[in-house]
Amino acid sequence: ASVAAVGAAASLVPLVDQMNPDAATLAAGEPVELDLSKVAPGQQVQIRWRDRPVFVINRTAKALQELQSSALTDQLADPQSDERQQPPYAQNWHRSLKPEYGVLVGICTHLGCIPAFFPQPNPSTPAADWPGGYFCPCHGSKYDLAGRVFKGVPAPYNLPVPPYHFVGDRKIRIGENPKGANFDFASIRQI
Repeated sequence: ASVAAVGAAASLVPLVDQMNPDAATLAAGEPVELDLSKVAPGQQVQIRWRDRPVFVINRTAKALQELQSSALTDQLADPQSDERQQPPYAQNWHRSLKPEYGVLVGICTHLGCIPAFFPQPNPSTPAADWPGGYFCPCHGSKYDLAGRVFKGVPAPYNLPVPPYHFVGDRKIRIGENPKGANFDFASIRQI
């Protein structure tokens, strides 16, 4: 039974690995696609684009309400996303094309660490009075579930939003703007 279990687990590795884009696609910076039907409400998945981690989160209705609350926005350094860290089509309170789906480059704007996902509010973990979002364990930078940076942390900017668009209701293509938009990812302030 143990041998069968190990064999079954080993056979899943190629299946899961084939879901990621190949190395040539990543290196060339070609767009990558993600089927959103596999991302449950409250869940986040991570894929790679241009050899960078991209976080895609399906935000719940409760999380969307919290993103708009003044109790949260008063704690943020750039709540209106005035600094160029996203395409013009994502410069809104949810920093995305559709409020329920957040798409963020998962690299802290302080020193380039990868923030951890802590979606639930907690009074002590990972930081005091944690409202939920992203926490960079390297130097303590905090971001909300829209990737907006908190005041008083080392990170100077919100997490970047890559160019992306919907290819149907439940699929996104990261690395390509919607028709009519011309956003160059190289124009952001910092990554």
